[in-house]
Amino acid sequence: MNRILLFIIVLSSFIAGMISCSKEGVNNPVGNQPPDTGLFLYPDSTINQQPSRLNVHWWGDDPDGVIIGFYFKWEGIDSGWTFTASNDSIFALPIGSSDTTYLFSVSAVDAGGNNVYDQTVERNGINFGPEPFEDANGDGIYNEGEPFFDIGLIDPTPAELLFPIKNTPPVLTWNELTVIPDTSFPVMTFKWDATDLDGDESISFIRIALNDTANFVSLNGTVRLVTLRINDLNGPDTDMEILINGSDQNIHTELLSGLILDDNNKIYLQAEDLSGARSEIISLPDTSGTWYVKKPKGHLLIFDDLHGGSSDEEARIFYNQVFSTIGGGILADKFDQYDLFNQTLPFESVTLLETMKLFDYAFWYSASNPRIDLLNIVTNKYLQSGGKIAFSMTFQDSSAEFLFDLSILQGFLPVDNVSSTLPFLLSGADVLPSEPTSGYPPLKTTETISFVRTYTPNSLVSTKTYELSSPQLSGNIGFITNDKTRFFIGLPLHQSNGGDENVDVLLEKVFFEEFGLIP
Repeated sequence: MNRILLFIIVLSSFIAGMISCSKEGVNNPVGNQPPDTGLFLYPDSTINQQPSRLNVHWWGDDPDGVIIGFYFKWEGIDSGWTFTASNDSIFALPIGSSDTTYLFSVSAVDAGGNNVYDQTVERNGINFGPEPFEDANGDGIYNEGEPFFDIGLIDPTPAELLFPIKNTPPVLTWNELTVIPDTSFPVMTFKWDATDLDGDESISFIRIALNDTANFVSLNGTVRLVTLRINDLNGPDTDMEILINGSDQNIHTELLSGLILDDNNKIYLQAEDLSGARSEIISLPDTSGTWYVKKPKGHLLIFDDLHGGSSDEEARIFYNQVFSTIGGGILADKFDQYDLFNQTLPFESVTLLETMKLFDYAFWYSASNPRIDLLNIVTNKYLQSGGKIAFSMTFQDSSAEFLFDLSILQGFLPVDNVSSTLPFLLSGADVLPSEPTSGYPPLKTTETISFVRTYTPNSLVSTKTYELSSPQLSGNIGFITNDKTRFFIGLPLHQSNGGDENVDVLLEKVFFEEFGLIP
């Protein structure tokens, strides 16, 4: 009985205490507690120097509510606090020197707002500005009904981390397409790849030099390709123009000195970032190669567009002999020959065009598969620069390896139509002047020639010069433009020197009389 009475007394005291505590809690409630914030860097480090691009993470903990976002600030960079609903961000920090330190602060925000959009959020003695909102109509101001973050309490003790920033110098490598030949004229195109862990936008200059690293020229840090061409081929200096992105409409204001004609040369490149840190110098060619830059011998360039073999060498010898003898030998050792098959150029469409511009006259010969893609790119631009050009070639049927149709042909020749191909034109075919009094000599084929066609030149801009006369095929085979800048014959001339062997007479007429070549 006494034990039961004792239990009742203890239980009653416990219940009374609980009631008392409950009343005290109601009378003295605990208010909304501010959130707490933490942050870390990935990879985690607070001591080692970091590159200026950082991935920073943070989190918030609210004992009595929900975290809706964060305010962060970089001391010395940001003038105010920035709101984000994210838990991380990648920052690209500005580089003022090679060794910089930044303080990052972040405070968590809870959802205990007042359900009203506030133009000013003041917490912990700090003005955070207006509440962030979704600008649905894009007018830049808050409008009634637009979603917003109802800012509650903000962590009064921001999480902070000190970031010692290590500037990393840029890295340069030659682009894989930049492979210079062992010999070229004073024109060349270079491309490179430039990167920087601090952000490629931190690269402020690309420094380029020719043979002498004491004479760098600084280009904009965004430049990745240039074409170099000699400024004045016949002047006392060998300074080179720098064509940004290979464009003659975007020439750098400063010339590049140091070129040595008829000798080996080397190009040097270096990148520099905002802090003045520089990459290692890279150069071309490397120690395994040479780059010989030769001066043009004269005003005429002959393109060999055959594809190797004994016939290629025979053709090269033939044209060398012909051009060395026409005009009484006035061109002997005053023209250059270029082998398109064996002397490949980087960024050919740009480099070859600028090479052609070093010469006033060009002769382009081939068999049935000329570089028609290249002809479409360079011919009209070469003519616009004042050049004059003669062609001797045939065109095979279109295939996966050789695309051909009328529109492609019209890209560099003024023709209205073209016949289908004659697979084989037997030797002994006559090639007669369209007008007997024109002064063009008769020709005769000496070998079987593949893929011969006849042409309908545009009569408004051109004049017929030759007709093919054969039991197999007859029709126009040659013409010249009325402005005397383009001559075409649809046969390989080195296979058309039969009869009176008049190819030399033809080329003398075209280049001296029609084109007005002056050695």
